[in-house]
Amino acid sequence: MIIIGLVGRIGAGKSTVARRFAEHGATVVDADRHAHETLEDPQVIAEVSKGLGPGVIDARGRVDRAAVAGRVFGDTPEHAAALAALEAIVHPRVRRRLEAVLANEAARNLPGGREPAVVLDVPLLIQAGWDDLCTHLVVVECEDAVRRMRLAARGWSAEQIAARDRAWERAFHAPPAGSTTWSVDASGDPAYTVVQVDRIWQAMRGR
Repeated sequence: MIIIGLVGRIGAGKSTVARRFAEHGATVVDADRHAHETLEDPQVIAEVSKGLGPGVIDARGRVDRAAVAGRVFGDTPEHAAALAALEAIVHPRVRRRLEAVLANEAARNLPGGREPAVVLDVPLLIQAGWDDLCTHLVVVECEDAVRRMRLAARGWSAEQIAARDRAWERAFHAPPAGSTTWSVDASGDPAYTVVQVDRIWQAMRGR
């Protein structure tokens, strides 16, 4: 089975790349969706409340993601400790969900004997150590000015963007030696991004 891990900063264009792989028949696994669903588990809510302290659970008894983001993204040791506590709660559960999806995909019988392909769209794939699940890594690159403009158009403040970038940089390491790594420049016209993804897909499929 082909397992493609997408690597790239927030706003780089990973979603565009993932959609193109999906159009070729790959199954895209959105780790953010699994993380959000995990945060709805009563046990997780209790652990988040205990681990991050008061103010992160809303009036409905659900995790307030905006409050959590304010607690875990920042430059202080307290921010770093809160982020580590949150990851210790959420990451193992999301990892188990991803492994279950991969097991189901591996068992599929596709028409013509085609090999299943899965795209793992995980914001901090390498930082979490989940690149070990992948047979291929696709690094989505984008000029910082373009990336920040995209995020600003979505309503992100400069402070929010900087906080996410610091989280990315804090634990990032290069892809492991020996891994099959590809690069996509998503700074420009989406049509150019699509052409690059098509070439990578063809190479992965050996044609």
